[in-house]
Amino acid sequence: MKTKIILLSIFLLSLTARSQEQYTPTKAILESREQFQNDKFGMFIHWGLSSMFGDGEWVMQVQGISKKDYQAYLPAFHPSQFNAEEWVLAAKGAGMNYIIFITRHHDGFSNWDTAYSDWKITNTPYGKDVLKQLAEACKKHDMKLGLYYSTLDWVREDYPWRSGRTGQKTGRTGQGDYASYLQFMKNQLTELLTNYGDIYAIWFDGHWDQTNPEGHEDRSSRIDWKYDEIYGLIHKLQPSTLVGNNHHLDPIAGEDFQMFERDLPGENHSGFNFQKVTDKLPLESCETMNGSWGYNISDHKFKSKRELLHLLIGAAGRNSNLLLNVGPKPSGVIPQESLDGLKQMGEWTSINGASIYGTRGGPLSPQVWGVSTQNDTHVFVHILNHPKDQSIFIPGSYAKKAVLLDSGKKLKIRWESKGIHVMSESIPYDEDPQVLVLDKN
Repeated sequence: MKTKIILLSIFLLSLTARSQEQYTPTKAILESREQFQNDKFGMFIHWGLSSMFGDGEWVMQVQGISKKDYQAYLPAFHPSQFNAEEWVLAAKGAGMNYIIFITRHHDGFSNWDTAYSDWKITNTPYGKDVLKQLAEACKKHDMKLGLYYSTLDWVREDYPWRSGRTGQKTGRTGQGDYASYLQFMKNQLTELLTNYGDIYAIWFDGHWDQTNPEGHEDRSSRIDWKYDEIYGLIHKLQPSTLVGNNHHLDPIAGEDFQMFERDLPGENHSGFNFQKVTDKLPLESCETMNGSWGYNISDHKFKSKRELLHLLIGAAGRNSNLLLNVGPKPSGVIPQESLDGLKQMGEWTSINGASIYGTRGGPLSPQVWGVSTQNDTHVFVHILNHPKDQSIFIPGSYAKKAVLLDSGKKLKIRWESKGIHVMSESIPYDEDPQVLVLDKN
């Protein structure tokens, strides 16, 4: 039996590899990928009916709440202080260039006026389509809008929950019918990509529900998700929309960027990211501002300005975007601690943004003291921790000077044919990261 399982896994992987080779991105997709890499910084928004419980977006699973008891909260959800424009302006103020909004999380609740489910925000006392308001605010303020969509559902009877790792205590009795569930997802995705203007990306999550845990030798799925049909539909409806999937695996055919949950590319502190970092697709790391994705009333462990900036810079130095999450309260208001952190990041990016936006990974791999980025004309050296050595060596051909990005102050250097030594003694140490600029010859 074990031999059969291994052979099946090898067969499935070979199919994936072949289909990846067969997928040819269009010019529109290639341009979107390039733009995605240039944008570098986005806002993730976890919010919905689950926010009412004040215990994160997984509250239904964690507390073992039945769908009958959970759905009883529908008449009580009334986010009277929701203001889409305030969300968008908070993102712009931080220096973010796109938003990924939760349209439907694992509890199945739809944050828009879908025609394919009664379990939706327009059936609450609030009664308004928050996605429509957010799309309009994004368009008004030139903010790109992407949509998170869960392929997993803890409520629907047609989802193949019996083979899943989660959602076993919600009171379902059916056997599941993936053909029915697949059509439901296609119908909803068609709405999302037809009724809300230009959509930057579709951000999928939930694949791992049908696999062994991360790190297991066999991560093959217990169901055929038919991603060729799902991804093909997306690219057909909006040819420039990017597709990503938080499956914690190597990229699958049709995907346009690779994502890493709670880790920077190449790291695995979270235990989710055993996959290899691809050099074929853009990268994105997603992280929280405190310890939770959805609103958690008791989670006050918000990251400091230093920690937040290290995330953004560390991602850019690894040739990756950062998708930083906020979890608004059930009222629709973003917690003040998150707003304060976003403002602090905006103050830094307004001065040092040239070292982040439009850059790619620099000539140095990440170091203990920091990282590097680069564009066509400059190399940017980010000092996150004060160097212990007397100098930092940057390989390459440069003009014979190095300056601080924020002040233009010249730094002491020693030039040689293979690169440049920046003397550590001339680099001012501050809680805020320092950025050194070197002109390319």
